[in-house]
Amino acid sequence: MNKKLKTLLLVGAGLFLVASIIVYVKFFTSNTKFSKTELYVEIPTGSNYEDVQKIVSPFVENLNGFDLMASLRSYNKNVKPGRFLLKKGMGNFALIASLRRNVPVKIAFNNQERLENVAQRIGAEIEPDSLQLITAFRDSVFLKKNGLTKESVLSIFIPNSYEFYWNTSAEKFRDKMLEEYKKFWNKDRLAKAEKLGMTPEQVITLASIVHKETVKSDERPRVAGAYLNRLKQGMPLQGDPTVIYALKLRDNDFNQVIKRVLYGDLTINSPYNTYVNLGLPPGPIAQPDISAIDAVLNPERHDYLYFCASVDRFGYHEFAATYAQHQVNAKKYADWLNGTGTKR
Repeated sequence: MNKKLKTLLLVGAGLFLVASIIVYVKFFTSNTKFSKTELYVEIPTGSNYEDVQKIVSPFVENLNGFDLMASLRSYNKNVKPGRFLLKKGMGNFALIASLRRNVPVKIAFNNQERLENVAQRIGAEIEPDSLQLITAFRDSVFLKKNGLTKESVLSIFIPNSYEFYWNTSAEKFRDKMLEEYKKFWNKDRLAKAEKLGMTPEQVITLASIVHKETVKSDERPRVAGAYLNRLKQGMPLQGDPTVIYALKLRDNDFNQVIKRVLYGDLTINSPYNTYVNLGLPPGPIAQPDISAIDAVLNPERHDYLYFCASVDRFGYHEFAATYAQHQVNAKKYADWLNGTGTKR
């Protein structure tokens, strides 16, 4: 091999090495400038590449290198909406790859008292805001098609943990909740509801009262049994949680804490007041958890018609089959409340 050819080969190898280093630097070395180990960025639906540049620029050290990779991998012409995970030390190749992997959001909710509260909770986790979610769930066509009302639509939220893509639309979120609701109401649960002479929505409405009445899951079947006994006998439910809900609804203040229902509260004019209205309220007063729903479907069989909070077993209740015994229990509880100075 002559000297000239050897020189050319060495120069070529050197250039290749330099080019390789440049490619490695531009493609694979760190191009992030955030201190956290990782963070998420959200690309809204309808975004173009210029929007993406604005979103990622606070976290990218060299935007020119990022732009080059986006162009080489055609990302600048195929922007995807969603929630994406960026990790500290990522190079441009990894950054663009991450912006193509939509990471689901885990959503959990329970014990929300109104659709507005649920929508606010969910709207903080996915792209649609609370107003868009409320509009979707209260759509008249959707409600009519599924035998729901504005008051009963809260029934379809079965408390659980769910995964959604951040850019899921309000309508798709709604439809997924309906799908999960139908899965929950399997043949066994439907048969038990039918045996009680109740629809799934009615079961959940009663379960919401049971849920609010006691936090003790082992007591819920007994509470459910007492309420069902009242319904069978045509007695008003007289559930204090329904009065509390009516007061909050009247005041449009669901943040207030009401520890004591006063005698004057029992006459509040509201369809949710089960002291003055027979039967169930028009919809749930909260999202009951599954133990409360199953308590209604599997109630304890007994003769109790009355119950009030126990002063001896905190969190539990004292039950009675007669009004006379109930008065004894109720007076004991009222005396205890007065002793603690609880006014409201």
